[in-house]
Amino acid sequence: MAVSIAQRPTANGRVLLITFLTTIIFYCSVADVAAGASTSEELPHRRFEYKYSFKGPHLSLPDGGVPFWIHTGNAIPSADQVRITPSLRSQKGSVWTKNKVNFNNWEAEVTFRVSGRGRMGADGLAVWFTSQQGLDGPVYGGADQWNGIGIFFDSFDNDGKKNNPAIVVVGNNGKLVYDHQNDGTTQALGTCLRDFRNKPYPVRTKITYYQKTLTVMINNGFTPDRDDYEFCTKVDNMVLPGEGFFGISAATGGLADDHDVLSFLLFRLSEPGQQPPPPESEIPKEEKDKYQEEFQNFQQELDKKKEEFQKEHPDVQGEPIEDIYETVNDREIRQVFEGQNRIHLEIKQLNRQLAMILDEQRRYVNVLTDEVAKKGTNAESAQLDTAGQQQLGAVITTQQEVLKNLNELRNSFSESLKQIGSTQHQGNAGGIGTYETIQHFNDIKEHLHMVKRDVEHLVQRNAQNPAEKIMKCPDVPPMPTCLSTLHFVIFVVVQSVLFFCYVMYKSQQEAAAKKFF
Repeated sequence: MAVSIAQRPTANGRVLLITFLTTIIFYCSVADVAAGASTSEELPHRRFEYKYSFKGPHLSLPDGGVPFWIHTGNAIPSADQVRITPSLRSQKGSVWTKNKVNFNNWEAEVTFRVSGRGRMGADGLAVWFTSQQGLDGPVYGGADQWNGIGIFFDSFDNDGKKNNPAIVVVGNNGKLVYDHQNDGTTQALGTCLRDFRNKPYPVRTKITYYQKTLTVMINNGFTPDRDDYEFCTKVDNMVLPGEGFFGISAATGGLADDHDVLSFLLFRLSEPGQQPPPPESEIPKEEKDKYQEEFQNFQQELDKKKEEFQKEHPDVQGEPIEDIYETVNDREIRQVFEGQNRIHLEIKQLNRQLAMILDEQRRYVNVLTDEVAKKGTNAESAQLDTAGQQQLGAVITTQQEVLKNLNELRNSFSESLKQIGSTQHQGNAGGIGTYETIQHFNDIKEHLHMVKRDVEHLVQRNAQNPAEKIMKCPDVPPMPTCLSTLHFVIFVVVQSVLFFCYVMYKSQQEAAAKKFF
């Protein structure tokens, strides 16, 4: 008993040591397995295939087609999308690639929008990969008994089980007939319930076929985040044809929706250890030789034209070709000076118009003064009453005030013209305020036209007033006989104040702008 009790601590120590070593070995093996799993789950390489893709803008050609694609039925290509079916009843259409896809692993990103007024839509949209183009048929606008895979975005509940809208993956070997009555649920390889109608943002789906596994991801269109995908369904051990066509189709029935496809982007997938073949290897030898011959012919013609040009223009040889083109700074300076020249011409035109108005006003004042002098020396001047003389004096005073204000306006315009002329000679003036300056001077021009129009209106109104015909004003050329002094002075004062305020504002802006140079 004593021996057994003494040996018990030694046995316990051995057990603890063995347990510790076993734990270390286990953790090392688990770490190796995890590292191997992480290495094997490395993401595949992606390469964009433009010949099997489309997206806006400038999606359609001038003839209404889509590059590398064909469209049938009621499909309508436009600059930024392809409308597979319009929002009308009993419509169907489709778009298909012209060339076959000859790589085994791929990933397709489809951006689409399904919208309609009704609470329920019909019938739906389908994305295809089949051995033959299903240009027309009863399955969402595509042909039945296809050989390949179809991903259906079904928006109408045919079986009445309230399991729509739904995304259904259906495979076919070319012999099965699609089960419309049950929405294909009896033939579905995978399905998920997602509402893709009338979303604030376009709906996106990512369909990946890699190592015989088909995965469907969906972006519901609630956010503008393009990478906000949710898992929909996954099909393992999926065998698809080695070559095939991609297509998108849609159809409407008793109800109608707009089915718009904004983009279809296809990527070739290759395993991390394998590099995809270069694009040159995919071009047939005959086509490659044809392109090479065309390029050589074009190059020879270009060389001949260069030689002819050098013979005709020997003085140009040796000059850098960049000097022929306009730089960005030169273009900006040219635009600045062109804008200032336009402002200069506008102010000159306004100055000429003011000079014409001043001449007319001087002529009117001279005529009135002469007539008053003649009436004063004439014997019949005693017949004029005091009120008529007072009104004539008021008219003369008003005309003199108008003449004074117009002189002040003309002087202000002359000062502005000088300022702009001096600004044009400054090379570092920059393009600050060019557009705003043009707008301000256009406003001034409009105000002057309004003043002139109002003055003419007052003249006509006073000329047509029968009460003032009794005054028997002197016979003079057509002119305002008895203007309302108050109205005219108010107009002139207001316009003068506006113009002076603008001149002060403009000078402050120019002073502030010069601080940056």
